Amino acid sequence: MHKRWIIKATPSTAEIHQLASSINVSLPVASLLMKRGIGDFDEAKNFFRPNLSHLHSPLLMKDMNKAVSRVLLAIEQHQKILFFGDYDVDGTTAVAMMFSFFRDELKYDNIGFYVPDRYTEGYGISFQGIDYAVQNGFQLIISLDCGIKSPDKVAYAASHGIDFIICDHHLPDENDLPQAIAILNPKQSGCNYPYKELSGCGVGFKLLQALSVKFQVSHEKLFAYLDLVAVSTCSDIVPLTGENRVLVYFGLQIINTKPRPGIDAIRKFASLERDFTVEDVVFIIGPRINAAGRIQHGEGAVKLLLSLPEDPEISTLLQQLNDNNTARRELDKKITDQALLMIEENEIFQQASSHVLFHPEWHKGVVGIVASRVIEKHYKPTIILTESNGKATGSARSVKGFDVHAAIEACADLLENYGGHMHAAGVTLSLENVERFRQRFDQVVNQTWPAELRVPEIEIDEEITLEQITPNFYKVISQFAPFGPGNMDPVFLIRNLVANQWTRVVGENHLKMYVFHLHRPDLTFGAIAFKQGQHFQRIAAGAEFHVVCNIRQNVWNGKTTLELDVKDIRFDDLADLSYK
Repeated sequence: MHKRWIIKATPSTAEIHQLASSINVSLPVASLLMKRGIGDFDEAKNFFRPNLSHLHSPLLMKDMNKAVSRVLLAIEQHQKILFFGDYDVDGTTAVAMMFSFFRDELKYDNIGFYVPDRYTEGYGISFQGIDYAVQNGFQLIISLDCGIKSPDKVAYAASHGIDFIICDHHLPDENDLPQAIAILNPKQSGCNYPYKELSGCGVGFKLLQALSVKFQVSHEKLFAYLDLVAVSTCSDIVPLTGENRVLVYFGLQIINTKPRPGIDAIRKFASLERDFTVEDVVFIIGPRINAAGRIQHGEGAVKLLLSLPEDPEISTLLQQLNDNNTARRELDKKITDQALLMIEENEIFQQASSHVLFHPEWHKGVVGIVASRVIEKHYKPTIILTESNGKATGSARSVKGFDVHAAIEACADLLENYGGHMHAAGVTLSLENVERFRQRFDQVVNQTWPAELRVPEIEIDEEITLEQITPNFYKVISQFAPFGPGNMDPVFLIRNLVANQWTRVVGENHLKMYVFHLHRPDLTFGAIAFKQGQHFQRIAAGAEFHVVCNIRQNVWNGKTTLELDVKDIRFDDLADLSYK
């Protein structure tokens, strides 16, 4: 698939020189920093040296005082509190965090937790969950990563004498907010909290931060919960900017030094010989926690995360999660192959601006993953639907720059339920409306998705030469981590490379090269271009080429070298290279 190469506009030379001089870095590093909005010494210091003092006061969040007061009342009257969380990573980590904080720090034991069944109850607050609370005498529910779209369920709970505190980060419907005792959601109108992009678990952590002040819980004990916040923040693909970057920076430290037993069990299972990164959390920890809710029940993940060091069930719970993850991968591949074949065999689907694919027997637990896989092959907004409880239900995933939630909202009259954000959403509709919805959604996408965004792009941070890649240069840019949305690993353009005779195709069509500039044949870097073996013949014949890449550190047989992780290769004159 052809990709557009877009390079971030370079700040003025004078500004770059001034910043480079003030913080003693090279000009390319200063340029990289300025393109991330860092323009002076103090901003650079905060960026390179995150500090927990940079976290905002939780009391700045709308309704926080109301939430704290209601929790205090519950504890004073020894009321039963239920922590109700979604079945994905964000919800289950939030439930585990809240439950263990009350159990271990507040020494409050009149608590319980509830995770809805993905298949019988669906996403978010459920009537079945409220009935469970009624039957078991709960008087306060604290919802985590859900609730903002459930005014009917909150009203149902109130009719049974149960109060709600909602901790959510999804976009609210300002015209139909739940009548809860408190709504903690920085995205709601009237909330002056400075940072709007917290995960659901992150919002829950702000409540714990406020409670820590009231109950005089030390910072050391409070911040021990940041491993769970980091797992949720990384796995929910929220921006790693501002407060999220601080939370993840310190959360990763806990994961790598003193994680809770459940996370430690997953970490040790992976057997990595280095510290975990954001990428490791996303691809090793997150999928195992998620797999519980996808294949069996999210309760299994919560139990593992709540495990105490002496708990004999840790190995059993971990094995269940690993087995679930293996089953999830098999389902993922099978259904992805079916979805791609469905497109291949239908000319209408091929010509559409979007993909809305439905099969009544597809596994509900992997439809979101499959949507992402389809986008990797066909770069279009995609919704994968299956049948559940007599309805069509599924997940949407978007492409860069397109608001899939807004497109779904434009079809609201055809839906029974929907929710999410710009990049991902969930929908439920009647079976008879599937085809009408497919046509309407495609019409909306076609009208609102600009032509220039329909070709996938690679955003380039900086153009460099091989001579500029030094150990010190890598050391500095590695301190830009943790990397994630809003603070991605720097992407570099390197022009006019050739490869030596050791170039070869390895593994599943991966191109392994040793590259250099013709004017510096003595300076050679290893490079790996995953899934790009199609370029082998041309490069092996001596053609010059250009790459966009990340810089990686490779350790082999005790020797550390720097290599290029190549994202794309082109042989043309880059006349269409654009700047923004």
